[in-house]
This record gives sequence, C-alpha cells and structure tokens, in this order.
Amino acid sequence: MGNSLKAVVAFVPSKGCQKYLLEDLEEMPVDKMVDLSGRQLRRLPLHICSFRELVKLYLSDNNLNHLPAELEQLQNLQILALDFNNFKALPPVVCTLRQLCILYLGNNRLRSLPLELRLLRNLRTLWLESNCLQQLPEVVCELSLLKTLHAGSNALRGLPARLRALRELRTIWLSGNLLSEFPPVLLHMPFLEVIDVDRNAICRFPSLAHLPGLKLVIYDHNPCRNAPKVARGVRRVGRWSEESPEPRKRS
Repeated sequence: MGNSLKAVVAFVPSKGCQKYLLEDLEEMPVDKMVDLSGRQLRRLPLHICSFRELVKLYLSDNNLNHLPAELEQLQNLQILALDFNNFKALPPVVCTLRQLCILYLGNNRLRSLPLELRLLRNLRTLWLESNCLQQLPEVVCELSLLKTLHAGSNALRGLPARLRALRELRTIWLSGNLLSEFPPVLLHMPFLEVIDVDRNAICRFPSLAHLPGLKLVIYDHNPCRNAPKVARGVRRVGRWSEESPEPRKRS
C-alpha cells in the first residue's frame, strides 16, 4: 500500500478504512507484538487496546497527537514507541503502563514531561531526542532504574543537579544541544560508561579521569581548546583524541 493512499484513507474514520490501514490485524499476534509504524494513523484503533497480553507496541512515524484512555488496559506492555508523531504533550495514559521498560518519544514536539512519569518505576531506556526541551524535566531524575537517556537535538543548556541520583544510568546522549559548559553533575556520576556531548558549544573540558566506569566520551564539533583527560583505556572521539589530553604546543 502506497503512503499517499494511506494518507488519504487515514482521514476517513469508517471501520472499513481503518481495517484497510491495519491490514486485517484483528487478533493479537502470537509474538505479542504489534507494529503499526508508518501507517499514517491519526488515532489508535481501539481494538488494539483489547490485546491485554501485548508486550511490544510500535506506533512510530504516524500522525498521532493523542492516545485513548483505553490504552491503560495494556498493563503487560514493556516497549512503547511513539517517536516521529505530533505529540505536543505526553498523553497521561502512558504513565499508567507500569511495566514499561523502554519508551521512545523522539521526534515529536514535547516541551515538558508530566510529573506522573515518575510512576514508570521499571523504565530503563528513555528516548527524548529531537523535541523542544529547553531543560531536562526534573521528573526524569526520579526514574531510579534508568540506564539509557537520549536527550540529543533539543535546546538544553544544562542538566539538573538531581540527575546524580540516577545510580543505574550508564549512557547519556546530549549531542546537538546548547551546552556552553560540560554539565558539572556528570562529574559526580562515577558509573557512567558513555557520555556524548557532540555538537554543543563547550569551550573547555574538565578532567574525566576520575570516572572509573567511563568507556567512551564523544565531544566532537565543540569549539573546545582542549580534550578531556580520561583514564587509560577510555576511548575519546573528538579533536586531539589520538594525541595527549592536551593539544601539543608548537615549537
């Protein structure tokens, strides 16, 4: 089915047209996964919410800007992909899905996150890239099991000090933001393994040699005058990364 035809059919709310878009998806698949990505959907078909044993739901690359309250029935859901849609706010019903482990929210128009996000106690991976965030929502600091945070391509100028409470966090992606200095809070997170601050406005880097868990730091495309010092064995990607931590002085 061509994307142009899908786009036209998506405007028609009749059951026949929705069935055409869903390609006869009437029963829950055996693998407990539903992938409706790229279907030009403007609303989630309600009968999907009756698949109570569903574990994975992919709704990427549609035209969604809200979700039905009936989604709360999917209490076994572990992965929810809402990236590449038109959400200006996270639908409250998402915060009722207590078993969620992975949540994709990238490439929407989010400016904030609701406080109810703290209810997702099992969340381990959160993708927020390419939204309209001017600051990282404080509620993220309450996701105690979070291991991976992708907040690249927003308008962040710093990070909240409370982020250091995330002792399970291992990977943080902050590329393409408005950071003018290396976020101080990251210096107090010894368990971090990957730090990406590519494409920001950082002029000088502090030493990262004291972070015992660090394995990779990406700092390319910054107007920096030095490379971050790191411990032996830590990989750096950026200016002077193949040299000593400080650029060699010319004689």
